[in-house]
This record gives sequence, C-alpha cells and structure tokens, in this order.
Amino acid sequence: MSTIVIDPVSRRSLLRKGTYCLALPFLDSIARAATAASVPRRMVFLGGGYGFTDSYPNQAPSFFPREAGRFSAIGLTKGLKPMERHQEDLTLVSNLTNLGVGNPHGGSGGYLNCGSYREHEAAISCDQLAARTIGKDARFTSLVLTGREPIPGQGAGHGGGYSLSADDRGRSLPGIPSPLQLYRTLFAQKGDSPEQLLERLDNRQSILDLVRIDGSTVRRTLGHEDAVKLDEYFTSIREIETSLQREEQWATKPKMEAPVEEPGAGLTGEKEIRLMLDMLVLALQTDMTRIASYRLPVAPLISSLGITLSPHTLSHYGSSDSARAASETRDRKLMELFAWFLDRLKETKDSEGRRLYDSCIVSYGSNLRTGHGLQSLPALLSGGGAERIKHGRHIVLPQKDTSLANYWLTLLQQAGVDTPNFNYSTEIVSELLG
Repeated sequence: MSTIVIDPVSRRSLLRKGTYCLALPFLDSIARAATAASVPRRMVFLGGGYGFTDSYPNQAPSFFPREAGRFSAIGLTKGLKPMERHQEDLTLVSNLTNLGVGNPHGGSGGYLNCGSYREHEAAISCDQLAARTIGKDARFTSLVLTGREPIPGQGAGHGGGYSLSADDRGRSLPGIPSPLQLYRTLFAQKGDSPEQLLERLDNRQSILDLVRIDGSTVRRTLGHEDAVKLDEYFTSIREIETSLQREEQWATKPKMEAPVEEPGAGLTGEKEIRLMLDMLVLALQTDMTRIASYRLPVAPLISSLGITLSPHTLSHYGSSDSARAASETRDRKLMELFAWFLDRLKETKDSEGRRLYDSCIVSYGSNLRTGHGLQSLPALLSGGGAERIKHGRHIVLPQKDTSLANYWLTLLQQAGVDTPNFNYSTEIVSELLG
C-alpha cells in the first residue's frame, strides 16, 4: 500500500511505495485545534507470548542481563542488542512476578489485571482503569488490539481470553484482530454520515429495550447463584448503554479521512504487526485515543521468520541447539519491532510539534519469563511520559517476586491516574523513580 510521509517543517507531502508501513503525517488541522495545556499523557501496553530465551549458567547471557546497572556500563545482551539505539531510553525491571497467575501455560491471561490473588478476585486491567481518566476525552477511550492466532488457546503462548485487557469483572475484552478492522475503526467509511450513524444507534437502542426486564421483582425470587448471574446481566446492559451514549456523543463529529488506501485482508506476521503499530501511532498522534493495549500475534510472527516449530514447541527450546537458535531469532525480531515502534514515536510530532514519544509510557512484557517460568517476568519500559522514571538501566528489585500489581500502580500514578492502589498492590516500585 502507499505510504504518505510529511515533513513537519515544510508540510510538503511525498508519496512513496511501501509494503506495509504508514509513515504518519503531521496534521495541521489537529495542531490548530490543540493548545499546549491540552497535551495528554498516553499509555501503550504491549504483550508477547512465551517470554524470552534464558541462558545456561556457564554461557553468556542470551536475553536477560545478569547484573544491575546502566546499560552503558554493563552492555546489552545479544537478545537486547536491537535496542542499542534506544538503550538510554530503556528500562528493564527484574524480580517482578504476577502473583495472581499460577498457570504456567496461561501466557498473557491476567497480565494487565494481575489475575486473582488470595481474597482478591480478578478485576479491571490497568489500561482500562487509565481509559476512564486520561482516556475519557478521546473518541476511543482505549484501543484494544489483538492478533489472530491459527493455534487456539494455550498453544499460542497467550492462554485464554481475547486480548490483554479486562473489564471490571476481570473478563477478557474482545480486541481488534487485524489491520483491516483497525483501519475501518479509525477512519471514515461510507455510511458514516451523522444521520446514518444516529439511525443505527437508534436501532441498537431499540433492540436493547426489548431485552430489559424489571430486576427488582425477579431478584426476590432467585437463589444466590441466579441472583449473581442476573447482576452480571444488568452490568452488561449498563456497559452497552454507556457505549451507546459515547457513540451518540461522537456521531456528529466525523472521523478523519484515511491518509492511505485500505490494507489488504491477508497481511500476517511481521507485516501485520508493523501496520497495526503504525496505525496506532497515528491514532495517538491525532488524539483518537490515548490508551492502547496490543496482544501481539505469536504463531504468525514465528512462521514469517521461517521457523517451522509451533510456539509451544519453541518454548521448550532447551531440547536442541537448533530450537534455542530459533528462540533467540524470535527474541531479536521482537526487539527489532519494539525498537522500530519507539523510532516511530520519536519521529512523529504531536499537535504542538513535540515528539509523541515524550508524552507516552510504553510497556512491553509477559507473564512468562521464559518457557513456562512465572517468576521474574520480563518488564521493559520506555517513553518520556513518566518524568520521574529515569531510563537507561537494568533494575534488579531487592525483593524477589515483587508484585506486578505494584509495577502497574507505579506507572498509572506516573501517568496522572489518581488512584491509591491497583487491585492487590501494596506499594509503588520506588526503585523506578529517580
């Protein structure tokens, strides 16, 4: 598809061919509408599947560094080497564990909401909590993105669920699974006139009216389990009504016209991931959203690298030297993609002509450290949106199995989300703060 590149200084557009990338334009109309005081904080949560390759004790580190310190002093492992140009803008935190997850095959399940732990039931994910505050004024309070996996369930490295995000009850939210669907979500389509949108909303509201019942009368005749189910039903109805109200508010505000042609439906692997991330950058730049989660596809990426092993088989990379080499190839590609995404954020200007990167907090990680290991998960952090977090270092927390919920609490507070705790968090991760 064609790629539009616009110089933010001269505003001159150049059209050039590209196989999968959108180079994002600087939009004058957005710049004129915004003021310096309105520049928001933005949060992006990226999730992989089976973690990264660990190393044998008697060999050089594969992905995870063995010592704490600044990367400029301790160096980057071969798995992190693609991040070299961003090493001063990268933080890696060790000794975090998602205490609410106990299934070693569960992959990304419960990652952003930390699952259930002791007396705490699984609840809302951190991205959706942020969406209620710093995301509430955007067209999309959050973008929940996911990838299509030809291997269902646990075999793909993501466990159950549809995405990284969860609602108040801890239930996985459906995600946008392809570049084509994301394109059609973000940009104006035929039939998107205010009149047509309002008519469709009215039809959906009418259908909702048909399924309403008087719960106060019915609830008195129900046992406990049925009453819980009824409460869940009404919660779902309220969520749909809230969604309809938001859509009605935005129905008269046209979506932006697509800057490029519609992508094909068959993109997969690395090309799919790059295009999803590129459109996400555009959504952040134009303030269509300020919060996003993306559960990256696992099996398609592996296949696109020419690796014939399934994700689950690859997670058992210790079975042979060739499997370990394939696992390390996957690691490097994931870090190449992460570095490329940071490139895009750094070269894209916001409405005030500043780097988009400087208002973003970008997290990349997984519940699984390596294979099926749940302790000391990979936690990579970048972005200039948290002013107190000083990057360029590997932090080894003094307490092993420090709760992942503490990490999310720290990032939420640094993003300006006014919350004293997050699910079963106990304190912030003070080692992150300069």
